[in-house]
Amino acid sequence: MPRLVDHAERRAHIADALVRFAAREGLHAVTMRAVAAEAGVSLRIVQYYFETRAHLMHAALDRLESRSDARWAERLAGLPDPAPARALVEALVAEALPTDEESRVFHLVWTAYAVLAMTDPDLAGQPFVEGPRRLERRVAEALQQARAVGEIAADRDPDAEAARLLALGHGVGTGVLVGQHTPRAARAVLDYHLDRLFEPRAAGTTRG
Repeated sequence: MPRLVDHAERRAHIADALVRFAAREGLHAVTMRAVAAEAGVSLRIVQYYFETRAHLMHAALDRLESRSDARWAERLAGLPDPAPARALVEALVAEALPTDEESRVFHLVWTAYAVLAMTDPDLAGQPFVEGPRRLERRVAEALQQARAVGEIAADRDPDAEAARLLALGHGVGTGVLVGQHTPRAARAVLDYHLDRLFEPRAAGTTRG
């Protein structure tokens, strides 16, 4: 009896092939034929699941986000329940660094998508930044809880601090990709800022 095709699995397999190809050759080089070759399937099969290149590009971006979400969930699952605010923030922010092959591929391809979205109307029309927004909200919520119990100073703005931490993470993460920083050095920069953020002090005081 012939094996039934799992269509969701087949779609994910093709989307993952696009991600691998884009990480190696660049997003600009992506074609449906190239992705078919990378996935080891016929062009007809790729066209069956994805009518256009734009459709395929959108699906690969969704797949990239879901894989990243799974990595975040895995990090958070290793924390105690309830997790201390600093440990939770560290786990969320650390995922912004390309420290292994899978996270390097994610950041490399996601950055390529970000650049392309600036000029591609189809891609720009997607909820491209919703993933980073969700992460920023989670970091802000953790910082709000930390402020409420005195783990960070009362005069800290959780929303602004979350945006600053993620911007810093993206910046040093890009530095790792281009060889400006090692993963260890990038993590040290984040830890430096976290040490100062999680240093409670009375509202209105400044460091001497």
